[in-house]
Amino acid sequence: MSKTSIVIVIYLIGLVIGALVFNIWSADTSVFKGLMGLGWTALLLIGIFFAEKNEKN
Repeated sequence: MSKTSIVIVIYLIGLVIGALVFNIWSADTSVFKGLMGLGWTALLLIGIFFAEKNEKN
């Protein structure tokens, strides 16, 4: 399993935890929940960038 696939699987697990535990996609949203989702997606992009960079070397 490549490092990129592992990063994506961790991201999906985090999405499920965010949906079920933290109610990110509930009807009553807030700025904090939006920033939490945006931050998690930013971590995905950073993780994919470094995983691809390390696979090329």
